[in-house]
Amino acid sequence: MTDQPRLRRRILDGETVVGTFLNLGSPMAAELCGRAGFDWLVLDMEHGALTEAGLLQHLQAVGGTPATAVVRVEEGTRLRIGRALDFGAPALMIPRVDSAAHAAEIVRYVRYPPLGTRGVALPTRGAGYGATTHGDVATAHEQTALFIQIESAQAADAAPDIAAIEGVHVLFVGPTDLSHALGVPGDITAPAYAQAVIAVGRAARENGKAAGVLLWALDDIGPYRDAGYTVFAVGSDGGYVASAARGLAGAFRELVSG
Repeated sequence: MTDQPRLRRRILDGETVVGTFLNLGSPMAAELCGRAGFDWLVLDMEHGALTEAGLLQHLQAVGGTPATAVVRVEEGTRLRIGRALDFGAPALMIPRVDSAAHAAEIVRYVRYPPLGTRGVALPTRGAGYGATTHGDVATAHEQTALFIQIESAQAADAAPDIAAIEGVHVLFVGPTDLSHALGVPGDITAPAYAQAVIAVGRAARENGKAAGVLLWALDDIGPYRDAGYTVFAVGSDGGYVASAARGLAGAFRELVSG
C-alpha cells in the first residue's frame, strides 16, 4: 500500500501538488493515471462511475503507483466515510460541506473513539489487516488527509471556521457548484466568485491549511496561485479520453477529406 501520510505531509508543508479526477470507473485508467506523474487521484464516487463494489480494486491499482488515492465519497456520512477508510483510503474528499458544524462532524467520523465515532474493526484493509493494534487506534487518523469541499455561498462564508477545525487539511473549491451557487454559473472571472476564491485561500492560509481547486484549464491557474492555492486537480480520465478521441477522429476526417 502507498505510504499513506505522504500526501498529507506534502500538503501541510505547503508543497504544490497536482491531481486529476477518475470518473470512468476503470482500474486500468486509474493505474495509468497513477503512473503518469500526478501526485494524487480522486476516486470519484459522487459523480463518477465508481461504486463501492469497485473501490477496493481501484485502491489496489493506485496503490501500486507513486500517486495517492483520494476517495470522494457520495456524501459526508458516518457509513460512507467509514467504509472508504476500512477499504484503505489514504485520503478523503467530502462534497457539499456547508458549515463548520458539518465539517467537525466529518472529522469525528474519521477518528476512532474516544476522539470520534468511527467503528473499530482492526481486521480491515484500512487497519492493515490487523497490523493496527488497539494501542494504535487513538492516533490512526493521523494517517489520513481530509479534503473538505467548498461548493456553496454558505461554505465560502464559513471557510474561516471550517479551516480552524483540527483534522481538516484542505479546503477544496468546486468551481462548477460554487459559481452556480453564487449566481454566476460557469463564470470564474465574476467578482462574486473571485472574492470567494480569495476568502477561501485566506482562511486556509491563516489556519495553516491548504486551499485547492479543480482547474478547468491550465490557463486558469493564475488567480488561484495569487490567492495562495497549492492543491490543484486538472481534468479527468474521461475528459482526456474524450478530448483525444475527438481530436484524432477530427484530424483523420480532415486528412481524408483533403
